[in-house]
Amino acid sequence: MKQLNLPLETTNLVIKPLTAYELQLYKINDGQLEHALGAQYHPRNVPFELYDALEQEIIPNVEVNKDAFLFYTLWSIYHKDLNCLVGDICFKGTVDEEGQIEIGYGTYPDFQGKGIMKEAIGLILEWAFSQEGVKRVLAETEHDNIPSHSVLKSNGFSPLENLYTTMWYLDKNSFKKRQ
Repeated sequence: MKQLNLPLETTNLVIKPLTAYELQLYKINDGQLEHALGAQYHPRNVPFELYDALEQEIIPNVEVNKDAFLFYTLWSIYHKDLNCLVGDICFKGTVDEEGQIEIGYGTYPDFQGKGIMKEAIGLILEWAFSQEGVKRVLAETEHDNIPSHSVLKSNGFSPLENLYTTMWYLDKNSFKKRQ
């Protein structure tokens, strides 16, 4: 199994898992994180749900699960040409007994519609499938988030379950390739 070096990198992007200290800087959202990462500060909104998740789940899990922090932290997406952070990806815990793992992601509003997340998810999937035990990746998106549906489908995800307000996707193509 090919191991990918961290941070992950494409021609356009660098995807870096944030340490507990960097997550604190992310939460403060005043440019300190960008300075620490060598990026220009571009104002970003930290939605209440993410701020709360950082305080209640993400940072505590990163601090407690030091050996598996990559599955609990935010991975910041840095765009090389723009020299700034443009979005985030995360795993929602480690791989389960069935070999499944869930991802979450978001592109900052000023950078949406530019293909950034399509490229970032492709890279994070490659990393995920290089990890022991990972057989398939799940993602959930709101029904009305058409760009998110498109990003998932373009990365080999197929609809799995249609719930009242959300749709679950399974990365069936990658699962089939690795069986």
